Amino acid sequence: MLSDYAPILVFLGICVAFAVGVPTLSALLGPRHPSPAKDLPYESGIVPRETARRRFSVSFYVTAMLFIIFDVESIFLFPWATIVRQLKVFGIVEMGIFIVTLLVGLAYVWRKGALRWD
Repeated sequence: MLSDYAPILVFLGICVAFAVGVPTLSALLGPRHPSPAKDLPYESGIVPRETARRRFSVSFYVTAMLFIIFDVESIFLFPWATIVRQLKVFGIVEMGIFIVTLLVGLAYVWRKGALRWD
């Protein structure tokens, strides 16, 4: 039973070693030539006039969350599309219910004005 998981454990070990090893080697072997110009944040050569810690509008976060929600939900369409012929009418009805539920949610969000940038 444990031999079934051995390739996964080896892969996990390689990933962890790579994730720890590359930054460590970069810190140890990388050149260090600090200068005031290199310490400035990169802004296309423009010296920053204000702090980077400014507040974003709440609508920005709401739109981002809605995008993530609908994007994740749309991912469920791909596995369904691969087996739609095996599911026959039942699969089409279930996916129809799923899509209608998403459309009702989108209509609700749209009606509430969450997609407006005023």
